[in-house]
Amino acid sequence: MVTKNSYGDYMKMWSDYKSPNFDVNQIFSISRRNAEAFSTAGTVMAEGVQAGFRQQAESVRANVEKMLKAAKDMMISGSPEINTTRQAELAKNLFENSLNNFREMSELMTKSVFEASDVINKRAAESMEELNHLARNAA
Repeated sequence: MVTKNSYGDYMKMWSDYKSPNFDVNQIFSISRRNAEAFSTAGTVMAEGVQAGFRQQAESVRANVEKMLKAAKDMMISGSPEINTTRQAELAKNLFENSLNNFREMSELMTKSVFEASDVINKRAAESMEELNHLARNAA
């Protein structure tokens, strides 16, 4: 009985294999540009969050000023009927301002997310083109 040496066949197959000749510097360059794109996207998101916090702070400041002015006016006029009407108007006004502020915040955050996504999507497309070019040249 003759046995075949499968290990020798396996080694012959791998000795005939020619690995692609990738340019490692180009791969590192592509990776560096990818990291820069993620850094830019993070900066865009951080700027959006900062703008949102500034907007929130301004809204809170304006609402506190309105409440203080309304409280001062209620102290001066003393009439319970007028004060009740003013309180209802103030509550309605603050509620509407809060809804408007929420809408503006949502739009601001959505804009930031889309801008950051655009940066990443653009870089992903560029990266795929660069990798395809690299693979064609290596073959």
